[in-house]
Amino acid sequence: MKQGAKRKGKNTVQDAIREAAKTAQKEAVKSVEEKAEEKVSAPAAAVKAEVKAKAKAEKEAEAKAQEKAKAEAEKAAKAKAEAEAKAAAAKAEAEAKAKAEKEVKAKAKAEAEAKAEKEAAAAAEQTKRQEELEEQEYQRRFAKHRDELKWLYTELYQNDWMFEELCGQMHRFYTERRKGLKTLDREREANPDWYKKNDMMGMMLYVDNFAGNLKGVESKLDYLEESGVNYVHLMPLLETPKGRSDGGYAVSNFRKVQPELGTMDDLEDLTKACHDKKISVCMDFVMNHTSEDHEWAVRARRGEGEYMSRYFFFDNDRIPQEYEKTVPQVFPTTAPGNFTYLPEIGHYVMTTFYPYQWDLNYRNPRVFNEMMYNFLFFANVGIDVIRIDAVPYIWKELGTDCRNLPRVHTIVRMMRMIGEIVCPGILLLGEVVMEPSKVAPYFGTVEKPECHMLYNVTTMATTWNSVATRDTRLLKNQMDILSGLPKEYVFLNYLRCHDDIGWGLDYDTLKWWGMEERPHKQYINDFFLGKTEDSYSRGELYNADPVTGDARFCGTTASMCGVEKAGFEQDADQMNSAIKRDLMLHAFMFMQSGIPVLYSGDEIGQVNDYSYKDDPEKAADSRYIHRGKFRWDLEENIHKKGTVEERIFDGLKKLETIRKSEKAFLTTAGFHTLETYEQAVICIVREYEGEKIVGLFNFSEFGKMAWINEDDGMYRDLLTGKEMKASGVMMPGNGFFWLKKEN
Repeated sequence: MKQGAKRKGKNTVQDAIREAAKTAQKEAVKSVEEKAEEKVSAPAAAVKAEVKAKAKAEKEAEAKAQEKAKAEAEKAAKAKAEAEAKAAAAKAEAEAKAKAEKEVKAKAKAEAEAKAEKEAAAAAEQTKRQEELEEQEYQRRFAKHRDELKWLYTELYQNDWMFEELCGQMHRFYTERRKGLKTLDREREANPDWYKKNDMMGMMLYVDNFAGNLKGVESKLDYLEESGVNYVHLMPLLETPKGRSDGGYAVSNFRKVQPELGTMDDLEDLTKACHDKKISVCMDFVMNHTSEDHEWAVRARRGEGEYMSRYFFFDNDRIPQEYEKTVPQVFPTTAPGNFTYLPEIGHYVMTTFYPYQWDLNYRNPRVFNEMMYNFLFFANVGIDVIRIDAVPYIWKELGTDCRNLPRVHTIVRMMRMIGEIVCPGILLLGEVVMEPSKVAPYFGTVEKPECHMLYNVTTMATTWNSVATRDTRLLKNQMDILSGLPKEYVFLNYLRCHDDIGWGLDYDTLKWWGMEERPHKQYINDFFLGKTEDSYSRGELYNADPVTGDARFCGTTASMCGVEKAGFEQDADQMNSAIKRDLMLHAFMFMQSGIPVLYSGDEIGQVNDYSYKDDPEKAADSRYIHRGKFRWDLEENIHKKGTVEERIFDGLKKLETIRKSEKAFLTTAGFHTLETYEQAVICIVREYEGEKIVGLFNFSEFGKMAWINEDDGMYRDLLTGKEMKASGVMMPGNGFFWLKKEN
């Protein structure tokens, strides 16, 4: 190892000697070169200096360019840094703003949720309070009638359990009644005479004939308003069997509208639209019977005892024969007898009207309860007036005529109380086609009322009797009877309706005057058929009985007044007389106490429609002669001066306007007749709070003198404005006056 170290050290010295020699050699060469350069000429030195200067300039330019580039790079870097800083600041600001907005929204949401929660709590509290108030309201009404209702019910049925069920269902129907109807109930409850005003004007119509269906009627409400109507009676519209409907009075389903007319929802929409226009809606409620296609009847026909007990079934004819001894026949020619035999089950069933209409047994509390639920269902759909069909017939007892029995009044009284508890805004309208002595009891008493309103059937028939005979004596007697009734009683007055005219007149009085019943009926029917020499009427008989000579009459008001005959004969003078007669009769109807009701089409003078004879389902029923479709093509003439439609429509509008503006036309106003000493002229006086109107009506086509003598001052004719005396008044043929006493 030591020898190796020595060799390494020796080599290092040698290397240093060799390096020093090289350096000395280089310096010698350099010295020689420098000496050689000194010997170069002056021009070469100048070139070299120029090159060197140029190199230096270029180097300085390059340095300057580099310095500039560096400056620009620094500037760009600075700008970039500034931009990045600005962007970062903007981002930070945006994030801060978004955060702030988020916090604001969160706060707003929290506040809104808190507010909504508070409002919901308040609404819930309000709803709870409203429900409590409504419950108190219901209990108040219920408490008012509970004792009497229970007494009548249990006395009739001896069934507490069924009474409790009825009460429970009444409460359910009340709670389900919509807010708008409850509000209307309260308004009418606070003003129970709301329907007794002088602005009430009704119209009865068939939905399909008038406008096709329920939606169609809704689209025609403006026309009803233009006609002055604020009470519309929708003729039967519930489901009935084709060909066995009795014009809609054979109901097979009380909760379903005839499909071609619409749905129950459509009916409810219509009632809402009517209420928006302050129009009340009336609907038929057939209580006496159902169609043989009703579910109850179908199951009864199968022999199911539960459902047979809801009708009058007998397994032999012994009891039916006993009934036949005392119960009159309604349709002796078209539907004789009061029972129908069902061979498939070997039983007889009571059918007072037609064989396909089975009488309900109201001795069964299930029947009463279920029919009351139907009644309340209609009330909750929005019906304002329930027309109870064939009221006198709904209770049956062996050995009686099954008409107007005391139990009928018990049922109607209970129905009135049920309505006043659940839906006090509803009115009950009774169809009692009988003389006044038997009609008036259906109003009940002031303490225990039954129907709110009744049809003035006898006055209608007696009015047409006066038209045919030109003798108003019997009509005056009728008015005297009505004037003696309490003012609280409200009648629906009309000239024509969907039904025939039965000549149920006061034949005892007519006989006293030398007029026998059979020949008198024969004369009236012949007159209105157009068979007598002095007749201007046209129409047809219904249910003519060749044995008794009895028959009913069918026709429209216009046809019975002569519009049809005058139009057919193109006789202008006859037409003038017919229109005067038509307006005179309506003026007389408006003069009566109660609510005047038009039959759809009468306001435009629509005449008989004989096309029903081309329909096999209608041809046998002549009542369809006045159940024709509404003539909208004729309605277009009501604004064409001088047309029959315009003269009648405007004439009625004028009468309606006057009636609404005069307090003496209030239903509660007093009225009486005056003797005119002229058989063809009747005089009615209406008085209210010092105001007095004298109405004079000439039922003859010839001029007559009304020998009245009201010497208490001057009068003014409300139609013409003419001032005149109400004494010794000369009446033009088929003319009338509404004379108001001047103050």
